[in-house]
Amino acid sequence: MVDLESLFPGLRGSMYQITSPAAGAYNCIAWAAGRWWWPDLMLQRYWPAGVVRVESLTGFQEAFGTLGYTLCQDENLEPGFEKIAMFADDQAPQHAARQLPNGRWTSKLGELEDIEHGLRDLEGVEYGKVVVLMKRLLPVP
Repeated sequence: MVDLESLFPGLRGSMYQITSPAAGAYNCIAWAAGRWWWPDLMLQRYWPAGVVRVESLTGFQEAFGTLGYTLCQDENLEPGFEKIAMFADDQAPQHAARQLPNGRWTSKLGELEDIEHGLRDLEGVEYGKVVVLMKRLLPVP
């Protein structure tokens, strides 16, 4: 069992909670976008048509754009919108999280658990920092 607080020190003392067990069936992008995405051709994962297959913030922004996401200024909860946050280090995107209706965030931690957390709780060595925030209109029920 992996100690999540060792990997993500920002979780220590926070109000995070594990919401599902470890599983390798999907990644953080799938958890945020709804299906397993990654631009690497070797992995044979889905990537939206017309978006360059490059591990870059621009590539991921364009990919999420195919789902109706646009850049936004902050992580505050906005009724009627769903938000995602992309984390990156100096090299490339490392993680994506999705905002929940209660204003907290949900993440799939690689092949580890899914958790509910504060957005900045995952910043650090593993995922880098939040560098892009995007939102889309929620469908009308």
